[in-house]
Amino acid sequence: MTDLSDHSVPQPVSQPTAPIELLGFADHLPGRGVDVPTEVLDQLAAICPTDVSVAGTAEASRDWWPITMHWALAGQVPRRAAAVVRPSTTAQVSAIASLCNHAAIPLTVAGGRSGVCGASIPVFGGVVLDTTAMQGIVSVDETSGVVEVLSGTFGPDLEAVLGSLHQLSVGHFPQSFDIATVGGWVACRGAGQYSTRYGKIEDMVVGLEVVLADGTVIRTGGSPAAATGPDLGQVFIGSEGTLGIVTRVWLIAHPTPPAERRAAYSFATFADGLEACRRVIHRGATPAVLRLYDGAESKRGQGGNGTECVLLVLDEGDPLLIDAVMAIVADVATQLTAAPLSADLLERWIHHRNDTSALQALTRKGFVVDTMEIAAPWSRLDAIVDAVQTAMLAVPHARSATSHLSHSYPDGACLYFTFAATPPVAEVDSTYVAMWNAGQSAVLAAGGNLSHHHGVGLNRSRFMGEALGAGLGVLSSIKHALDPVGILNPGKLGLPNPFGTVAAPYGAGS
Repeated sequence: MTDLSDHSVPQPVSQPTAPIELLGFADHLPGRGVDVPTEVLDQLAAICPTDVSVAGTAEASRDWWPITMHWALAGQVPRRAAAVVRPSTTAQVSAIASLCNHAAIPLTVAGGRSGVCGASIPVFGGVVLDTTAMQGIVSVDETSGVVEVLSGTFGPDLEAVLGSLHQLSVGHFPQSFDIATVGGWVACRGAGQYSTRYGKIEDMVVGLEVVLADGTVIRTGGSPAAATGPDLGQVFIGSEGTLGIVTRVWLIAHPTPPAERRAAYSFATFADGLEACRRVIHRGATPAVLRLYDGAESKRGQGGNGTECVLLVLDEGDPLLIDAVMAIVADVATQLTAAPLSADLLERWIHHRNDTSALQALTRKGFVVDTMEIAAPWSRLDAIVDAVQTAMLAVPHARSATSHLSHSYPDGACLYFTFAATPPVAEVDSTYVAMWNAGQSAVLAAGGNLSHHHGVGLNRSRFMGEALGAGLGVLSSIKHALDPVGILNPGKLGLPNPFGTVAAPYGAGS
């Protein structure tokens, strides 16, 4: 095992990336956030670096939730925290949590702030805990293929050290890879674009170090396939900072793949492409990338003619395994009369897959744009596509609702919907909410889930009761047991909190 805890190996220190310019510091959400008393601020400053400046707290109080980009251009943040703390050790995180818990002050964790559902927004003010001073790889067990990494580490920094020094890769490459942290991946159950080969983040986590609301530090997992009761790590994976603060993560790492193959195909219909993906997976083939685009998205991103549906396929690893996987893909494509396309389409996708410049440009032009990703059984995907697109396009001012398949499993797949509208300025917020209500309600009614990898945050909180049913009560009980004062990220996941009601339309049940 290689110990890197002294950080003797140079490790880049990345920082959060602002989603769009912030032209003011007013709160957009109604009501007022919780202030932090002077004596508590003094205690926080004694623990670690603390920022109470208007500009600093405003910038740390927002993420990449698309609707908030409109608010930023209007000079507003969702809610500005009273203070931002930047601990560099677990001991400091523990002290901060204990202090906020004792004083009953909201404590919201933020990392790269790349989330798109408002998960790291301090809805009730208080303190934002910025994890990005906790960066770096602590140790690497090359024999077992396990890397120990601090939660504020950004994806490119993790992969750069693993690849150059250990010839390893975690294989987790979400679209937000450049601007997201390991802790953020864990918080929202993230999925990388190579997930069909490597799995989602919950499949990669070996163990976690977590600080509870009262400052208690626990360790989950740590060994393969344990049968010591429920996996406590899974309680915190996807909890979005509402149950505990993840400070350290142990992840599975794989040898750097020695080979790669690419292919692309054109299908006459999206339904044919879905069937192809299903057959590929059911025959046991798991190419790292298996992405199917509808006609509109194929034309926009892959140079299609507007009717054909493009499937991109990429696999990496042992050449013998790749040959078998790609042979199955080709055989299935032939069965469904797909036309082969140039594999150069993959090169274009690789170079543009993380480009978000169009989002900012469209926002500045007044467009309402967002994405909604869900997952559902194979048997229901066709119906969900039709239901969502019909529902979204019926909303006044809607311009488009397109879809693609991005992640596949034996029992189903993730569908990704991109929608746009051009409402009058006064109707930007209401149109955005109406588009989400239409699309998400259609998904749940047709048998899909609430979220695949973006999480819930604030934006989807109002759907949690419908999505979980009686299960939301169980989650609320876990929340109360682990955080009885209710300080951790209040206002999220549709959970009750002691600081007030989240204003409509984002409040639970609104």
